Amino acid sequence: MLSASRRLHHRDHGAHGATRERNLRELLGFCGEIVLPSALLVLSLTSCGPPRADRIVVGSKNFTEQAVLGEIIAQQIETRTRLPVERRFYLAGTYICQQAILAGRIDVYPEYTGTALAAILKMPASSDAGKVYDQVRSAYAKRFSLIVTPPLGFNNTFALVIRGDDSRRDGIGTISQAVPYASKWRPGFGYEFMERPDGYPGLVKTYGLKFGAQPRIMDLGLLYKALTSHQVDLVAGNSTDGLISALGFTVLDDDRHYFPPYQAVPILRAATASRHPEVLKALEELAGKMSAEDMRRLNYAVDGEHRDARDVAAEFLKSHGL
Repeated sequence: MLSASRRLHHRDHGAHGATRERNLRELLGFCGEIVLPSALLVLSLTSCGPPRADRIVVGSKNFTEQAVLGEIIAQQIETRTRLPVERRFYLAGTYICQQAILAGRIDVYPEYTGTALAAILKMPASSDAGKVYDQVRSAYAKRFSLIVTPPLGFNNTFALVIRGDDSRRDGIGTISQAVPYASKWRPGFGYEFMERPDGYPGLVKTYGLKFGAQPRIMDLGLLYKALTSHQVDLVAGNSTDGLISALGFTVLDDDRHYFPPYQAVPILRAATASRHPEVLKALEELAGKMSAEDMRRLNYAVDGEHRDARDVAAEFLKSHGL
């Protein structure tokens, strides 16, 4: 989903920042310098740039899971089609990736159905995973000429995370049980979580949460570090984050089922599929191949073991006969 997701890689944070900036500059092409206001950045993405060569450009959002999924998609296309593939990872969040694919700057990127439903389509949330997928697939085809390929096989929902010691000491296992303690907590969230309709505003309304301090907005890759160092007491991560178990954190159960399903799906431009139908076929081969446990393991290999996402993706594809 998450955005994200929704997470930046803890290792080499400065290098990743440089990578993100370089990718955004390349995405803007000849339009010049990156401008900070998001509206101007979106305008630049959608209004300028020369046509690129006939190659497949794979994008991703700015967190570890997206980079891993982007690598899996890129290597699957390279192996199955022999087409040249360009990687443009760490392209900020959902809205920038959406504008990039609409502008033809990227051909495919991994998305989450709940994110597409709420953040892009602005449609009401639903707990029915099949219904959400069908709604997103139909709307993306009609409104954007984008193909929502079959789900990869796992659901990456938002996860409210607290320190394990706090959970055990106070007997907190659900979001509802956390409500009485929230008045003493300092929360930390990513910018996108604060703005999205399926994020902070609806969460606090659904559960009646009142925190002891205004949420601290930070890069997603810093959330768990801040939680460990007691700079914050609760963060919004993702259910497939590999570091949750490794750091002994507790994921609070969404006992009121606020968050919709977030099935991971590759989003492909219909124009690309028309020009290269073999790309769509290659992506469809990934359907149902990844479990939530698979994704947690892959994320931990990168975040916890400091392995390269390209190697991790290659091993996954090989182990599944892809």
